[in-house]
Amino acid sequence: MACDSQNSFLLLLLILVGIVSTCRVANAGNFHQDFDLTWGGSRPKIFGGGQLLSLALDKTSGSGFQSKKEYLFGRIDMQLKLVAGNSAGTVTAYYLSSEGPMHDEIDFEFLGNVTGEPYIVHTNVFTQGKGNREQQFYLWFDPTNNFHTYSIIWNPQHIVFLVDNTPIRVFKNAESQGVPYPKKQAMRIYSSLWNADDWATRGGLVKTDWSKAPFTAYYRNFNAQTCTGSCTNSNSHFSNGAWQNQELDAYSRRRLRWVQKNFMIYNYCTDYRRFPQGFPPECRQ
Repeated sequence: MACDSQNSFLLLLLILVGIVSTCRVANAGNFHQDFDLTWGGSRPKIFGGGQLLSLALDKTSGSGFQSKKEYLFGRIDMQLKLVAGNSAGTVTAYYLSSEGPMHDEIDFEFLGNVTGEPYIVHTNVFTQGKGNREQQFYLWFDPTNNFHTYSIIWNPQHIVFLVDNTPIRVFKNAESQGVPYPKKQAMRIYSSLWNADDWATRGGLVKTDWSKAPFTAYYRNFNAQTCTGSCTNSNSHFSNGAWQNQELDAYSRRRLRWVQKNFMIYNYCTDYRRFPQGFPPECRQ
């Protein structure tokens, strides 16, 4: 037991040293101030003076947290270090959502896999309670070795999903084509780590190996830029979070095409079997 305690302390020390040495977010929040641990008993933890949060999953329960504040438009950044090793069957969800049956929602979900196989990043957008707008990607790095930044830019023109400031998906406002767009309901930030081995890994063929539990994901460097008053930020450019701009710049558009060409593995807008009568109208943009 003493050896285990010492090893745990050394791991925590290494993680905290990493926070000090690699932190690049100028206005990172404090988890004690910004979030509530909402379920999972003692499994979710905040430590490092409020600079680090962890969620854990064992055979009994997963865990989760949510933001104290609601947001209506903004840029949300969070650094995550995903479950390492054999994470098959687990899902780490990080998303924005309002409440109620007609809720809006903007999703990142990280689908675990067996050791050595890539994570799948599952994205979705719900408007007025309706989702079914999935796109999935492999990552071009191992998301379990280090922290990486996962961001959502949400403004009246579009929603952009970013990984380390590289856009991987853009969902444009297509209200002119009769497509509802999330713009009236404020949303909270949520995250959870849970067991989904009935579908998460190879459609449920690979089950969670509970001998590897507890599974743990880590979070740090939360940052939120949101509208206050006139919704302007003259000190920003896109690479630092000018989320209110209507269009991506040329470099960001090239990065988006690179990701979608090389790492996209599913796009609902090209699924002919799912939409034999024609794709949803937003797919024609």
